[in-house]
Amino acid sequence: MAKIRVKQEESLSIKFLHQMEAGDSRRLDLYFFLPKEMGINPQSLNEEEYYHSAITGRRSYYSSGLHLPLVQSRFISQKKRTIEEFRLYLNLFAYQFSVAIETDSKELAQIEDLAQFYASLEELSAQVIHLLKRFRRNEPSDDKWKSYFENADNYLSWLCEQRLLKLLAHAPRSGDYSEVVDSVVALCRAESLYRKAHKYNSSKTLEDANRIANKMHLLRRLIQQGVVLKEELKPLGVGLKKMTTGLATAMVMIVVSSLILKARGVFSGVTITLVLTLAVIYGFREIFKDDIRNALWRLIQRGRPRWSRLLRDTTSKLPIAKQLVWIDFIRKKELPTQVSQILKKRHRQNKVDTEILHYGLHTRVNNKGFLAGYTRIQEQINFSLVPLSRNLERGKAKIYKEHDGKISNESVERRYQVNLILVLKEGKSEPQYARYKITMNRSTIIEIVESDLPKGMKNMDETPFEDELFTPNATESVEVKLE
Repeated sequence: MAKIRVKQEESLSIKFLHQMEAGDSRRLDLYFFLPKEMGINPQSLNEEEYYHSAITGRRSYYSSGLHLPLVQSRFISQKKRTIEEFRLYLNLFAYQFSVAIETDSKELAQIEDLAQFYASLEELSAQVIHLLKRFRRNEPSDDKWKSYFENADNYLSWLCEQRLLKLLAHAPRSGDYSEVVDSVVALCRAESLYRKAHKYNSSKTLEDANRIANKMHLLRRLIQQGVVLKEELKPLGVGLKKMTTGLATAMVMIVVSSLILKARGVFSGVTITLVLTLAVIYGFREIFKDDIRNALWRLIQRGRPRWSRLLRDTTSKLPIAKQLVWIDFIRKKELPTQVSQILKKRHRQNKVDTEILHYGLHTRVNNKGFLAGYTRIQEQINFSLVPLSRNLERGKAKIYKEHDGKISNESVERRYQVNLILVLKEGKSEPQYARYKITMNRSTIIEIVESDLPKGMKNMDETPFEDELFTPNATESVEVKLE
């Protein structure tokens, strides 16, 4: 697997997932090549608005299977750790459990093949049962430790039930797979009864959907404590932007003042004609002042990072990593030479004029500040394509067919192909590349396919990538350690 994993998250969302260790320095650049027929350009899409509304991220500690089972019976009985450390390790397991089932359920919901969907659903429910049993087998007996366990157990039980019920609610109907449906429903009922038997939630909370949802949201925040890093986002170039505004205003006033002096020389005294002329001059000043300021700012801002992000440990408050973020539309001549070479490998019919949206991320991870037992952080970046799809046309064309003298027609959808090139540079090593073709329409992403690179181009290294909890290898490691 590549060092950066690219997945379809939802119908119109792409997820980028990668992991970094202490001391790493990594530069990631994403180049989206948007066909001009999509109607997406700097005039129709504001980069800063798109960043704040459609790009979301999650940065957290990550630990491999060696650290997942953090509630072992021997761990508790020996009491070699403090209650704070127990809580942090418990939160890590619960958090990665919740992220895993959310990811797997979203991917499962996108499966259209009936047999594959129900086979995957059956496998997912079996894994949920297995992991919940392993988790609960090591419930601590000490009351001061038990409360943390119950919070995590309550949330994981509820989340698993909700995710499975959601899959069933939107599942394709078929009587051939009633046994799978019945087994999943039985699992959901069992989890509901389990929470009632342990009195995790009051009757009033269970009767009110708002109250139970808000309580689970609170529990989710509690298990994120110490695992999800606190983010401090700071815009860059604030002072430079003020100077640009001042410079643009000065340039406009020079022209306006010159026109006023010239007008006073032409019209002697204060006349209606002079007043009207001055009004026109000031009107044009208001029209062009913002345009000149924006043009100057685009010129000065080009190539500069837009934001800096500081990641802190929520417990110790120590800085863990610092990031610089870029996002802007760039011109073709500003592309790196290697990216241009990759783009030339496109099929002739796909060589259309494009607008290039660039997203850059430079991360420096500190050597110190990590909590004991952690050596790696995981970052997930989600790009929503909904703001891009709003400009796309709906399919209006029809294809006609003739069969036995009868003519039929079928509506066809309008599809667009977006090329995506990833560039990864780690430390002083040579950059690595990957190219993807994203086929989409107005309502969904049809497919994401990785394409070959030109000969001699360095692809991203094939390295083990520990992603989700519900993978065969990860599940085996959990089993071994929980015993």
